[in-house]
Amino acid sequence: MPAKKRQNDSETGKKNKKEKRGELAAINADLKEDSVLKSMRDAWQKKRSFSNGCVQLDCEPFPHCQITDFLQSPSFVEGLQAELLQLNFNSKSNDLYKFQQSDDLKERKEHHISQIRSIIFGEFRVWLSEVLQVDLEATVDISCAKYEHTDVLLCHDDELEGRRVAFILYLVPPWECKDGGTLDLFNTDEHCQPMSVVKSLLPCCNSLVFFEVSPVSFHQVAEVLSEEKCRLSLSGWFHGPSLPRPSRYIEPSAPRHAHIPRDETLLFEWVNEMYLDPRYQARVQQEFEDSSEICLPSFLQEEKLRQVRSALQSSEIQWEKRGPPNKRCYSCADLQSIPSCVQECWELLSSEAFFILLSNLTGLSLHYLCTNEDDGENEEGKSETENRDTEGDAQAGGSSTEADASSRENKKDKGPPSCVGEVRRWAHGDYTLLHDSVKREYALDLQLHMGCAGWKAEFGGFTSYIAHDEDEELLTVYPEDNSLALVYRDKDTLKFIKHINNSSTSHTTAFYDFSFNYFES
Repeated sequence: MPAKKRQNDSETGKKNKKEKRGELAAINADLKEDSVLKSMRDAWQKKRSFSNGCVQLDCEPFPHCQITDFLQSPSFVEGLQAELLQLNFNSKSNDLYKFQQSDDLKERKEHHISQIRSIIFGEFRVWLSEVLQVDLEATVDISCAKYEHTDVLLCHDDELEGRRVAFILYLVPPWECKDGGTLDLFNTDEHCQPMSVVKSLLPCCNSLVFFEVSPVSFHQVAEVLSEEKCRLSLSGWFHGPSLPRPSRYIEPSAPRHAHIPRDETLLFEWVNEMYLDPRYQARVQQEFEDSSEICLPSFLQEEKLRQVRSALQSSEIQWEKRGPPNKRCYSCADLQSIPSCVQECWELLSSEAFFILLSNLTGLSLHYLCTNEDDGENEEGKSETENRDTEGDAQAGGSSTEADASSRENKKDKGPPSCVGEVRRWAHGDYTLLHDSVKREYALDLQLHMGCAGWKAEFGGFTSYIAHDEDEELLTVYPEDNSLALVYRDKDTLKFIKHINNSSTSHTTAFYDFSFNYFES
């Protein structure tokens, strides 16, 4: 009898230990049926839609599949949610996104996380390999993302060497369209560039979405609008042979133009007289040469500012949306439709007199009258601009000889000073992104903001300058009413305008800027 009692105690202990470990993860039984697997495989290969039970395959705008009730046990899903929410999350924010992300989950030991990792890396990867007829590697990227109010992931295609299939497992509370956070899919043009959102998938708890990473797999996570709900998900990539890609499409550059013939009378009509004082110009130039950037407040005369600001809100202006959305999203005025005072302001910033003023304020060679003595050279035989460029290159690690050669190469065969510009409207949802097709060159950037009094940094809409191939932020220019921002940008400096989020709608519907780039001779 005592021996039997000890055996029962042992069995009870094993049972309690098993219960303590928790239940095992299991994927939806529908996925294990041969008929579903075969039908999915055939439909995927023929790029046609398929629906059966929990599985929904759609091939427009690109093949993607949604599996509802991916995990069999609701209690396991709850346990997984609880473990994930206990993780440490890192805030992530750049031109493309703003959200919180965990570290890679490959090494986490928590029960539910280990279980879901085992299921995705093992059984589901084998099933997916069979459906796609692709040998997917055992190594899988997986992390947890948490999107809260105003968080967003803008248009991209997930392209990176080795990525073959993207997946997202949603672990959200009950979710509605008004909460935002949908997975938006874009159609594409003949250049494989995204055009517009044509389908939106609403996050649903315990549903998994996957799609192949391809030249046309452009998608985004729409901004989360709910102030209470957290959009929690597990996401990552299965690795395998990449799909072939066409040559990257390079956008044609915007046409540049030389200054238009307008004399200094225009300056006295429009510009704050403080900036026309030669002594003040000298002080501005010194500050600009020290830092390569400056903001000039109250730049336009008040009456002119009021006229232009009011005219920009006119219904007669035709605003055109600028894209593609993997590079930019904002509205640009058709110059044929702008009111006369906006046209006059445009002509001011394009005029010969303004080119001279910019030369006096910055020391850059934007007009032949503004060179220094001895043909604009300093005692070492270089112009001030070339000298500044050389110093910047040397600080970046190149030798002075290499910098001299680079500077000469950059400046040879250039025509007269020129510019290119736009009148832009900025509203909720607008942004620009860093992208590979931008032409990297020396330029003077100008932004003249209007209609943004009281604008807050947390709304977005600010311009960030960063060093190429680095996360280092060099400079941030915030929208400031009637402030002229001047930034000298070298060939290794890129910029983007941060996504304008939903918080801005409580402040204003839109603000405007005149955006110009000036190029030396």
